[in-house]
Amino acid sequence: MKVRERMQAGSVEDFRERDDGFLLFRDRVCVPSDEELRKSILEEAHSSAYAMHPGGTKMYRDLKESYWWSGMKREIAEYFSRCLTCQQVKAEHQHPAGLLQPLSIPEWKWEHVTMDFVVGLPWTIRNYDAVWVVVYRLTKSAHFLPINTTYPLERLAKLYTDEIVRLHGVPVTIVSDRDPRFTSRFWPKFQESMGTRLKFSTAFHPQTDGQSERVIQILEYMLRACALEFQGSWDNHLALVEFAYNNSYQASIDMPPYEALYGRRCRTPLCWDEVGMAKLEGTELVEVTKSKVKLIRERLKAAQDRQKSYADKRRRTLEFKVDDEVFLKVSPWKGIIRFQTRGKLNPRYIGPFRIIERIGAVAYRLQLTPELEKIHNVFHVSMLKKYVHDPSHVLEKPPVEVREDLNYAVQPIKVTDRKVKKLRSKEVPMVKVLWKSDWVEEETWETEALMRKQYAFLFE
Repeated sequence: MKVRERMQAGSVEDFRERDDGFLLFRDRVCVPSDEELRKSILEEAHSSAYAMHPGGTKMYRDLKESYWWSGMKREIAEYFSRCLTCQQVKAEHQHPAGLLQPLSIPEWKWEHVTMDFVVGLPWTIRNYDAVWVVVYRLTKSAHFLPINTTYPLERLAKLYTDEIVRLHGVPVTIVSDRDPRFTSRFWPKFQESMGTRLKFSTAFHPQTDGQSERVIQILEYMLRACALEFQGSWDNHLALVEFAYNNSYQASIDMPPYEALYGRRCRTPLCWDEVGMAKLEGTELVEVTKSKVKLIRERLKAAQDRQKSYADKRRRTLEFKVDDEVFLKVSPWKGIIRFQTRGKLNPRYIGPFRIIERIGAVAYRLQLTPELEKIHNVFHVSMLKKYVHDPSHVLEKPPVEVREDLNYAVQPIKVTDRKVKKLRSKEVPMVKVLWKSDWVEEETWETEALMRKQYAFLFE
């Protein structure tokens, strides 16, 4: 039965008819079931120059003062969720997506490593301006290696062999971010030849290697203290900074890294009386070492569980499917991309982009546009936002300018040398190729046949 008929029958009390014929509901104009009329009202209340894209709740509060129709609140919420501009510029006021995914606990010492670089340090007399931080995941022991950011990859590889492999052997895995030095052509081949597996973080998600980030933070604190307390360049104190770090208490393993390595703390002027000449038989020493490693792994597991429990309270589960379309958060890309001259008025999200693959539990591979081909296309779920489709949307390419010198893809520049590799039954022509990725240049020996097939322009 229509509202007017029910009014005449006296079965409704909240409706009345105005003198000019308008039907009112509690003094609000009743909007008829006309899709175009309702759409015009919603557009005026949301995207006009007098409204400026308010949120769904504010929009409903404003409209309910003057209008009413059945299902009004639901329609307003749906309209707001489909607004393309709001999807790109509105911040999400909820917990970050993606539950914590801790790395597996190592079985033994020196086998699993994380590494990163501290750059931008003051130049020293010995021409250092950065520190290479290498941390062992089980014992939390660390090495701090002073370097120059212009070192070629061959020199970094030799430093790694001299200072890490020489002392502790070849790691099973290395966790790192996507620094161009680590994603270059030379470094993966060098590690593959040694039998080490590389694990890279997703794009713009440093939390993957949170251990290195935390150690770097501690290292920076200690270097600042040295700059204030002692005289001389920071590299003069780096060896003692490394010793102090490794001999200090670590909450996750409930002991200093040196004690985790050697079964006792190292002797210092502060604790000289705590370090005695313990006499252990060979079999007893093995058992003590095994029990120490077991204890460390149990403490790490407890610390991981505690950390995950705390972290997941402030996170939420979010999953997508292959072929879903999502927006991509751009706030972590500072210094990588820019939007002409907008500055702080950049959109928060760009896209949408299609998901082409799920990587693990909390990462997805996206089909990026050609403008973003230099960016690694695997992203943590916390950087993604579901795209709500609407037929009225006109999708344009994002006005993004990627930094000109940024290039994660390794490109061959030229052939610099040739040789013939002699095998038992044949000879293989080899060429030395100069590669470039971002600000890193490197040279590697490759088979000429493969290079001619993949990069014919090098031989023109």
